[in-house]
Parts: sequence; C-alpha cells; structure tokens
Amino acid sequence: MAAEHMVDVEVLTPEGEVWSGEARQVSTRSEVGELGILANHAPLLAALRPTELRLYLSENDVKRYAQAHGWLQVYGNRARLLLEEAIAPEDLDSGTLKEQLSDAERRLSESEKDSADHARAQKDKDRAEAFLAIAGG
Repeated sequence: MAAEHMVDVEVLTPEGEVWSGEARQVSTRSEVGELGILANHAPLLAALRPTELRLYLSENDVKRYAQAHGWLQVYGNRARLLLEEAIAPEDLDSGTLKEQLSDAERRLSESEKDSADHARAQKDKDRAEAFLAIAGG
C-alpha cells in the first residue's frame, strides 16, 4: 500500500503493463479537462484523451508517456490507467506521426460526419496531433 502522500499507479495497455509503482501525482487529460491525481483522491472514472501522461515519482523525477485514448479509474488510493497506447517520448517518430496525421485528415474529409469512419478518423487525428506535440514535431 502506498505511503500517506503517495498513490499506487498502474499503467496498462492491451500489450500488458507499461509501468507500476508509487507516485506523488498523476497528471493526465480527460474528455472534460486536465486531471491531477494525488494521494487519497476521491473515487473517479474518466475517459482519457491523447496527451502527455506525467507520473511525478518525486520532486525531481517525472516519468512521461505519450498517452492514447483510454480510461482512468481512481479508487482506494489507487490509480489505474487503461490505455490503447503508452509510449515513451523518445520512442516517438515525428515522420511517421506526420504521415498518420495526414492520413487521418484525408479520411476525415472523405467520410460522412455521423459515420463510424469519421469518428475513427477523428480519434486517429487527435492521437497523431497529441503525439506530434510530445515528440516536438
């Protein structure tokens, strides 16, 4: 169990566990805005948007990931992030992300607004834009 000022954190993707341990704070972005999770946070379930996930392990140690869409569950001094992807910023490729963004924008322009194809293209565009910003591209 986490120390009084720490929260137990799990970052999971379909491929498995990305990170697990104690953090002072979890910073992420939900569908309705930025979130900062500290120890003993009220229970919460939130849909997550692509952003830079920051896990503050100590005053000087921050673990960062490019976070895709997913879910955050906070309960009992635990934060569980179930993400489509969590990629270390140094593993992002700006060239590939620019191609993915271009493809998503093309698919958006070619699809009907209320279609599943349009929704998927918008989701892919959001991811590519967020990951490009994290990669510095």
